[in-house]
Amino acid sequence: MLPLAGSSADHQEGLGQLTDILLEFEQEPRGVPLVGLRPGLGNVLSMGAAIDTRLVESKDLPDLRRLFESQRTTRRCWCMAFCVTRSQFAAGWLNGGNQRRFGAMAAASSTPMGILASQAAEPVGWCACGPRSRYVAATDPRNKIMRNRVRDEDEIVWLLPCFFVRAERRGQGVVHALTRAAVELARGKGASAIEGWPLAGSERRSGDAFVGREQVFEDLGFSCVERPSPERVIMRLELHST
Repeated sequence: MLPLAGSSADHQEGLGQLTDILLEFEQEPRGVPLVGLRPGLGNVLSMGAAIDTRLVESKDLPDLRRLFESQRTTRRCWCMAFCVTRSQFAAGWLNGGNQRRFGAMAAASSTPMGILASQAAEPVGWCACGPRSRYVAATDPRNKIMRNRVRDEDEIVWLLPCFFVRAERRGQGVVHALTRAAVELARGKGASAIEGWPLAGSERRSGDAFVGREQVFEDLGFSCVERPSPERVIMRLELHST
């Protein structure tokens, strides 16, 4: 492996953030229902300006960069924590490789990398989504959260692994809008079902809030299919009969 670049402080920060994001896999670790959204054409009224949603492909990377640059963690993560190995993610945190890898994946895949939400033309939120097979963390047999999922479904069942909403726009329905749009994207791509792995019930660990909360998924019709730990739950929405 190439040596990690950057200062000792940056090195420690990268490893610390990596630990914060991925540690739950080793430890086994109300919103308002929204009207239907179509990816790319979604629009729903929130407590403030209308929330618009669209698919994220290569051409949308400048707007996604604007969103990610608003927060130090997303600026370095680029939602790669679940897509690559720990060593790849740690190196990418320090040398910009996570952003480059995200761009390469977006260019190579016919399936969008996720959904971008905007209010008044300003990017305010993001969710990653795609087939489970896209996410190393979801298919790794060492992952105690997902170890009981049917591996034959990894290509046809989608996962919503991660959300990010600008701090000043939280609590305004952005996560609901993102989730609804991701569901419609998965349905349009022929997925048989879509799953999330959010925090369970009233669990309020803010450090893990990026995986979503059980209530949001329940609001949008998902059902609990497994509770792999006291803190986490697998939520699933069937999309097509198999």
